[in-house]
Amino acid sequence: MSGTRHRHVVDLADRRALAAWRPADPAVVAEAGRLKDAALLDFGMTESAVASWLYAKCRHQVASTAVDTAAVVASGDGSVLLVYNPDFFVALGLTGVKFVLFHEARHLVHRHLFVEPELRADPVFTMAAEVAINHVALVRLRRESLPLLHGEPVGVDPVAVHERYRADLAGQGLPALDYAEFVETDLGVYTELKRMKQPPVPVALCVHLARDVPADQESVDAVVSSVLLNSLLAARRGHGGAESELLDLMGRTDGTSEQATRRWGLLGAGALRGTTASTGVVDWWQRWLLDVLASRLRPGERLVYPRKRGAVLAALGHDPMLSRRGPEREKVLVIALDTSGSIPSSVVEWMTGLVGRVEGVRAHWLSFDGVVMPFRPGERVLGGGGTSFQNVVDYVEGRLEVAGEVFEEQADAVVVLTDGYAPPVTPAEPDKWIWLITEGGNDWPDAHHPPMACHRVRPVTRTATP
Repeated sequence: MSGTRHRHVVDLADRRALAAWRPADPAVVAEAGRLKDAALLDFGMTESAVASWLYAKCRHQVASTAVDTAAVVASGDGSVLLVYNPDFFVALGLTGVKFVLFHEARHLVHRHLFVEPELRADPVFTMAAEVAINHVALVRLRRESLPLLHGEPVGVDPVAVHERYRADLAGQGLPALDYAEFVETDLGVYTELKRMKQPPVPVALCVHLARDVPADQESVDAVVSSVLLNSLLAARRGHGGAESELLDLMGRTDGTSEQATRRWGLLGAGALRGTTASTGVVDWWQRWLLDVLASRLRPGERLVYPRKRGAVLAALGHDPMLSRRGPEREKVLVIALDTSGSIPSSVVEWMTGLVGRVEGVRAHWLSFDGVVMPFRPGERVLGGGGTSFQNVVDYVEGRLEVAGEVFEEQADAVVVLTDGYAPPVTPAEPDKWIWLITEGGNDWPDAHHPPMACHRVRPVTRTATP
């Protein structure tokens, strides 16, 4: 986690070069990999849904002595890579490895939420980030102090920084916050450090903050927004750990900067707290749709023997066990757009972005008027006269051929975006159907028996793209 700013000996986005650079002893590499897997298992089981989702997106996790500690690398091609020094991990042990991995994951989230150039350029903000992230890591991982490496603490000690802050303000005759108030929000730490006559700046930075480590902002935003969205959906499905972690993260960041507030608002995360976005950028129908999709796409439960987890548990000396895991299969989502009327393109774009970032879901897109026309996002959608909901129902339920083909999959949820002006229908499984009615439309599904999910929608402003 700590390391001086320097040019790395190899390109950190080059997996082959990383693995080939002065390879560590194979036994050390194997032990470091075991510690990493055990740490990630604990994240997924109990300790951090956000970190678990993030590292699940690191398709490649490379042990390399080309870095001193560990880093999450986001390159311009959209990929995310975890690089870790095996000797460093082995020296830290399991609890230390968990601390480092949590720290690195939180830094990526931090980079997504706080993008203001003036903050990034200020070394005091860098120190504030280290303080805030390490405080959260200590709390969530139930540690009383930083991990030690050769008897020395790894990283910035938030308690020591607070003591230095109190002494500095006392010397100026100014009041200081107690520790709990000092670390209450991420930007609050920064604000208080700026009150110091001699604010501290980190003399040793995380590897990923060195100037030559790939940290493409577009890749960071894509990955972290997907991680937060999937954590949000898990929370709405009843995952207590995901809910508590997101509420804590929101409490520390939402409202502290314009950009952070906008990021949370675009996710519709205020629904977790029973609030709506004060900016009005995200309408309630968008948060409603998140909740409904979360319930319709709930993972199935089945008893399985998890091979990887079983191997990790065995390596840790635990008995292997069956677990309940889902989804049983990739969920199938059908989105049907009524092209006989005026469908706001911004709504379609928002839905495309949302669906594209939900894990474990395969989407099928349809346009329809009097006929059903499958299409791919980005293709031109044509429409004309007449509207038939029955044709959409018949196609989704496998009774209607389109271009000589029948829809053979079993839909888990069907979203219909329409003005509602066509004869009502009763699908075979009404609880799977979600109707989004445009302004001025007929919301007949709202009073339909049996009931179907229904909500009016408004055009989405340009800033509301997820």
